[in-house]
Amino acid sequence: MIGGTWKMALAGASALAMASVSAIAADIKVGSLGGVTGPIAELVAPIVAARNLAAQHVNEQGGLLDGDTYVLVLGDSACDAKAAVDAANKVVNVDQVVAVVGPNCSGATSAAAQSVTMPAGVVLLSESATSPAISDLADGDTVFRVAPSDSFQGRSIAEQARAAGYQRVAVTFANDDYNSGLAQVFINSFQDMGGTVVASQMHEPDKASYRSELATLAADGNPQALMVFAYYGGSGITILRNSLENELFDKFMAADGMFDNSVVEQIGAENLAGRLAVSQAASDTDSEAYQRFAQAFTAAGGDPQSPFVAHGYDAAFLMALAIQKAGSADRSLIAAALREVANAPGEIVLPGEWEKARALIAAGTDINYQGASGDIEFDANGDVSGLYSSNSVNADGSWTTKLLK
Repeated sequence: MIGGTWKMALAGASALAMASVSAIAADIKVGSLGGVTGPIAELVAPIVAARNLAAQHVNEQGGLLDGDTYVLVLGDSACDAKAAVDAANKVVNVDQVVAVVGPNCSGATSAAAQSVTMPAGVVLLSESATSPAISDLADGDTVFRVAPSDSFQGRSIAEQARAAGYQRVAVTFANDDYNSGLAQVFINSFQDMGGTVVASQMHEPDKASYRSELATLAADGNPQALMVFAYYGGSGITILRNSLENELFDKFMAADGMFDNSVVEQIGAENLAGRLAVSQAASDTDSEAYQRFAQAFTAAGGDPQSPFVAHGYDAAFLMALAIQKAGSADRSLIAAALREVANAPGEIVLPGEWEKARALIAAGTDINYQGASGDIEFDANGDVSGLYSSNSVNADGSWTTKLLK
């Protein structure tokens, strides 16, 4: 009997120890949705790496809450609405994530939000979905973005076109939420600024040739440039190649869906130098927040100037801050906490300063995260304002980047 009692005591102590270890080593899961495959896969890979760096910083400096591990559960939204819904269903309903970072593309983000995250009351925070339509979702304050809406980018591109001396332009845009919405904002803005859109045409992505469509666009009104709203891996590169090979257009402006080195590699720097300018949501590279991120991302083998990588880091780091501020992994508390840690007032927290943030939150001090991508202040729609850059191709294949303020 004494031996049995001793064994029971050991078993009880062992179970208690295991429970304690389990509590310390618990995982807090957040969905990490992105177009791992699809038309912008090369662009998405470094964004995911930046998200993972944010999680690494959190875990290296004490983890979430009482030492729990911050786990990003990757799902492939493929820049496609159906794939995004499937991926969101898995992370939300199977993996039981607390919140979701991503997806990257606007159509994928809208579909995942409306079909999965909004009904489940799960906060979704995208770093690169920029369609103006996302602002109008009746999302119950669950959809946020750290990249500015294309209602800002479309106007910025129009301003750049007018500054370049373009009075008459033609517009081609892919048949998807992101590109069609952005094109319409550009058209309205360009016309409001006194410019003329002589021809505008929607096209389907992934065609072998767009020669006939481009010939139609070039035929009317003597356009000075072609505005290309497309993904580089969908139709954008083919449109540039067809335009140049057939001498239909030789001046181009494009949005961030076209900002990738594969454009230069496939078309040739000698063919694009002085002819192509690409807009991109940008960071103030002189800021301390960006410099901290850039140094860490470079040390991890990444390129901090890749599109939306700073935004990707910010989205993942902000989500961790929101969970810490909420004090639990309760989905229903994340939205309010996200606004509290992002919006002023509060003591400034910079990228990588997780230990500092934990201490401030524990002390009941308000914090204000200043992101690598810029000052993040969520408005009523969960949107932020932001900076843009104009990126032009040089003869040696490099890009010249001009920050627009």
